[in-house]
Amino acid sequence: MQVGKLSLRGKALALGQKRWSMKILTVSYSDINGGAAIAAYRLHRALLAAGQDAWMLVQVKETDDPTVIGPDGKFGKLKGLLRPEIDKYIVRRYQNRSHSLFSPGWLPFSDFFKRLDAIEPDIVHLHWVANGFFPVKDFKKFKVPVIWTLHDMWGFTGGCHYDEYCGKYTSACGACPVLGSTRKRDLSHKFFKKKLRAYSKIKSLVIHGPSRWMAESAKESTLFKQRQVVNIPYAIDTSRIRPVDKRIARQLLQLPLNDKLVLFGAMNATSDPRKGFKELSRALRLLSKHALTLVVFGSSGPGAGEAFDLPAYYMGKVRDQLTMQLLYSAADVTVVPSLQENLSNVIIESLSCGTPVVGFDIGGNADMIEHQHTGYLAKPFSPDELADGIYWATHHLLDNQISINCRQKAVREFDYRVVVPKYVALYEEMMKKSTVNPA
Repeated sequence: MQVGKLSLRGKALALGQKRWSMKILTVSYSDINGGAAIAAYRLHRALLAAGQDAWMLVQVKETDDPTVIGPDGKFGKLKGLLRPEIDKYIVRRYQNRSHSLFSPGWLPFSDFFKRLDAIEPDIVHLHWVANGFFPVKDFKKFKVPVIWTLHDMWGFTGGCHYDEYCGKYTSACGACPVLGSTRKRDLSHKFFKKKLRAYSKIKSLVIHGPSRWMAESAKESTLFKQRQVVNIPYAIDTSRIRPVDKRIARQLLQLPLNDKLVLFGAMNATSDPRKGFKELSRALRLLSKHALTLVVFGSSGPGAGEAFDLPAYYMGKVRDQLTMQLLYSAADVTVVPSLQENLSNVIIESLSCGTPVVGFDIGGNADMIEHQHTGYLAKPFSPDELADGIYWATHHLLDNQISINCRQKAVREFDYRVVVPKYVALYEEMMKKSTVNPA
């Protein structure tokens, strides 16, 4: 078992040593729809920039990138959109289920492996492959080395994407709290067993946790405890995601020029309980006497969150990187109050724009937030501590130095020029092993 960061064997690439000829196929449900897809697509583009023969296979394509292979024709696109809804159909009988996402992965008649075989990759790099992409039982069909990036916990659970701290993935799922089930042999147990059988058939499988927490969780799981587990962070282009003058950013976004701005956002920012808007609302109520203004992206209104007395701007869904860059630069602090989180794109992007981040000390947050150096790690799940962190970030005296710390952290640890050689070194290692020990 290997858990920990890979050494920078990729430096050999810059020194002119022999490179393996590899066709790398990134596999993701989508190319840019959602945080996991964005992380996968960024890595794909970074591999291309590094001179790799890289391709991407998706079920739902939203870019016009010719290196991204989507479904064929209108019927193929329609199937890609319908499969997620059909796959989730069997979950509906659990009427007491929580708001957390649960994906069974049962839907047959996928053309995924037909499309994969036509591409003839040397390495398959799986990312987020739920939503009916292909059934769990088909994992045994992979014929080439596979690395699987875990953007959430779905790979080693019976179907939930975050386990709400039940921890049953370390034994065998059942009586699933996400399903609201009390039956030991429920849907989660059934698909846990399916994964156990399917994974055992894969000859070459490396598990990748972008955060130390995800890597350690995978190592502790029943499904992956016998596999090699590595920890490499996401890759971003810090030359493109960089600070913009705060005043200019606020003017362009039509935000108050002199207020202290608190930024919060995610997909379904105010409606997904895991994102912590309820906890943020409570923290903001404690700060109602301070001159703060909330800016929210990913939602057009407060939804069901608790009320607070601060002025708020709701920016709706933001899809383009330039607007996100302006939002991070306009803010004095970004708050990520998630209750469970892997390696947040929002945190990495905010740091790259020089804006400190406040979040609970959970999941992968400590990989990015250095307490009172690049942000503030609050005790889970205390609104009082979250409020203390927001106050610290908006009132500290060394704001310029904190901003410098954030930017340096992003460039040093998450820039693709630093990160991609680690992935390439891993691919090469897997290729060598598969050549020495062919299936």
